Amino acid sequence: MPSVGYLAAVVAVGATVTLALRAAPFAVMRTLRSSPLMAYLGRHLPAGVMLVLVVYLLRDLPVDRPLLALRELVPVAVTAAVHLWRRNALLSMAAGTAVYALALTLL
Repeated sequence: MPSVGYLAAVVAVGATVTLALRAAPFAVMRTLRSSPLMAYLGRHLPAGVMLVLVVYLLRDLPVDRPLLALRELVPVAVTAAVHLWRRNALLSMAAGTAVYALALTLL
């Protein structure tokens, strides 16, 4: 069994690394705010996240079973419609997720 000092040192190192990793983004935020890369990511990342979610959802689309395919296609359509209507990524993802959860429950 390791000694108490050794266990305390392990916990201290783990806590220090965790704190540093959580604080690092805030420490460099001032520098990154004016960065053209951050502006580019802020503009294009929401669409990229949506695309990844759509590909992940439709990767195993059961085309031979139309009812099950609708269970996955309807939430994608709802997400797209809400996004085109409100232009709010969070709202559209929440609406699509809710419709998908409802479809999983009902179908």
